[in-house]
Amino acid sequence: MSAANPFPIRHIARAVVLDPHDRILLIAYASVHTRGADGEPLRFWFMPGGGLEPGEDHVTACRRELGEEIGRDDVAIGPLVAVCDGPFHLFRQSRDARERYFLVRLPDDRVDTSRLAETEDNPVIGTRWWPLDELRASGARVEPAGLADLAAEVAAGTIPAQPRVLTWQDP
Repeated sequence: MSAANPFPIRHIARAVVLDPHDRILLIAYASVHTRGADGEPLRFWFMPGGGLEPGEDHVTACRRELGEEIGRDDVAIGPLVAVCDGPFHLFRQSRDARERYFLVRLPDDRVDTSRLAETEDNPVIGTRWWPLDELRASGARVEPAGLADLAAEVAAGTIPAQPRVLTWQDP
């Protein structure tokens, strides 16, 4: 934290999880801070992942988080495909999020989300395997901005030479 940035820095590892049909797994949350046009808590979709614990690197944290949130700590963590840094306000605790996104391809679509809600600081609405074309056309709030396009590119086999820089949407 500093006078210019009043939020605590949180280093985070997340996974762009794709199944064999190139669907992306996303988690739906209800924001505790922001309301949608209907007056209800803003609903947004996010990737599995979370904060690094002391002594962890991003890959280790990503694997642990996949085990905790979707019951899949048995998969290879692929390349770093994107980053998103900056203040994020939709979770209970606003933070200066320093997020790193790794590609993870599952051999099937089996997930176990029975422990997901106990680790989150916002209400979890559910999870969904999204076909990428449907996600891009849905109008659903996906964080960070540009995630659906990035997922479509990596699903097609295009891995960026340098991690893509994504940004948070305005609350």
